[in-house]
Amino acid sequence: MNEMREQNQRQNGSGWESSGQIWEKTVGQNEKNRDGQDSQAEQRYYYTVEKEQEGMRLDQFLAAELTEHSRSYIQKLIREGRVTVNDKAMKPGGRIQADDKILMTVPPLQELSVLPEEMDLDILYEDEDVILINKPKDMVVHPCPGRYSGTLVNGLLAHCQDNLSGINGVLRPGIVHRIDKDTTGVLVVCKTDLAHRSLAEQLKEHSITRKYEAIVYNNIPEEEGTVDAPIGRNPSDRKKMAVEYKNGKRAVTHYRVIDHLNHQFNHIECQLETGRTHQIRVHMASIGHPLLGDEIYGPRNGRKGLEGQCLHARVLGFVHPRTGEYMEFEAPLPEYFKELLRKLSI
Repeated sequence: MNEMREQNQRQNGSGWESSGQIWEKTVGQNEKNRDGQDSQAEQRYYYTVEKEQEGMRLDQFLAAELTEHSRSYIQKLIREGRVTVNDKAMKPGGRIQADDKILMTVPPLQELSVLPEEMDLDILYEDEDVILINKPKDMVVHPCPGRYSGTLVNGLLAHCQDNLSGINGVLRPGIVHRIDKDTTGVLVVCKTDLAHRSLAEQLKEHSITRKYEAIVYNNIPEEEGTVDAPIGRNPSDRKKMAVEYKNGKRAVTHYRVIDHLNHQFNHIECQLETGRTHQIRVHMASIGHPLLGDEIYGPRNGRKGLEGQCLHARVLGFVHPRTGEYMEFEAPLPEYFKELLRKLSI
């Protein structure tokens, strides 16, 4: 973590005006901003770029420093002019230099406008910091444009009331990771900012255990393997992801065969080392084994009456943010998945 040097500044109508560019070390002040964060107050973070950080993208640098905020949210703040480098605006992809002085202003959290909805949530575990949910099929995790009701967040607001982390903004309270609408299984939600920061850091370090089960096309001759291929936006269709060696981010999926079924399909377990969007779906399709029911990355007319991909988040393990104890949770296979296994085994 960078040491913070506080700048003698005065505010005028055009923004922050430095007084002689004087920065004095005030070690730990950025942490104090986080830990004593008032959701109704504006927060300012000051950084001096170290030599080894020279050449990084501005958004990449800030995402590494402020892990409690998503990179997309940081990019939004940069575009809104809430980040300056040496008192000047810079684009999210701008390259920073050693000794650059960066000021980031995070606005107060907006009042949540998403409404609570009573739902019959399948709760696997709950304490004062976290809640583990077994998410059903056809449920979106958080509201998005055009869909502000019927999401997991709506149900959580009714169940947890005001006890959800506010770090990830008004539409994603408590959400530190997510699974696709038609993917079932275990998901952790943060009830406190302490939990959110801890789990965000564990996700960044790839130390969280995430095991999935899937049914894929075509017989896999080897019993286990690893796909290590970067994933990014599909350059020809921005709504889809793809193995993208030029602009993708490193993605690693380990898989093993549980059952060869009828040798036309395989029941497999996938363990994530990283967590990119649609990672398992993209990786398995890239090696010739798309997920059964996947209408985006699988064969056309290959749904077999299914609603979306046959993918289940079975195991989630992490170090508890308050106790420091490693905990692991398991969501049983849903009935539709077990019925498919029975039919395909004949």
